[in-house]
Amino acid sequence: MSDEKADLISTYFIKKYFPKETILIQEGKTSKHSYFLESGIIRCYIIDLKGNEVTTRFFSAPDFFNDYLSFFEQKPSEENYELLTDCTLYSISYDNVQHCFHTIPEFREWGRMLLTLNYTFINQKMISLYKETAQERYLNLEKKNPEIIEKVPLHIIASYLGITKFSLSRIRKELQELP
Repeated sequence: MSDEKADLISTYFIKKYFPKETILIQEGKTSKHSYFLESGIIRCYIIDLKGNEVTTRFFSAPDFFNDYLSFFEQKPSEENYELLTDCTLYSISYDNVQHCFHTIPEFREWGRMLLTLNYTFINQKMISLYKETAQERYLNLEKKNPEIIEKVPLHIIASYLGITKFSLSRIRKELQELP
């Protein structure tokens, strides 16, 4: 993408700061913006049938994110997007995304790439829940996103890995004891 096109696209984004614990996208409400995360960590979570929070995804800077189904279909979200740290974001409205898709071919290609990457992530996570041990999932998260291991409470990491916080503590202890 040329610098000229990138500069044009950047004019549609608005820089915003949000404090830790802000719910940026809320279950039952329609996502009206897409975001670039400049700094911070965000988690997506659902409330399961037993009323427990289950973390489904993390985003750490730099990263683009939104609730794709809610945003593109303009229907209520089924997830909550909570800021786990103070965050600096760049926001673009639904109308501006649609405008850029229709007028800037490079933006359209970039959007297609983001959707493909998102699908790949979701598919790999689903497969890992069935083909990897909890310890392997933890080690992969630690390798790919060490900032999450360092800054996110263990009970949230455990829910993301599909295990209890007690199992996560045991895994971490076992890993520390390895030579």
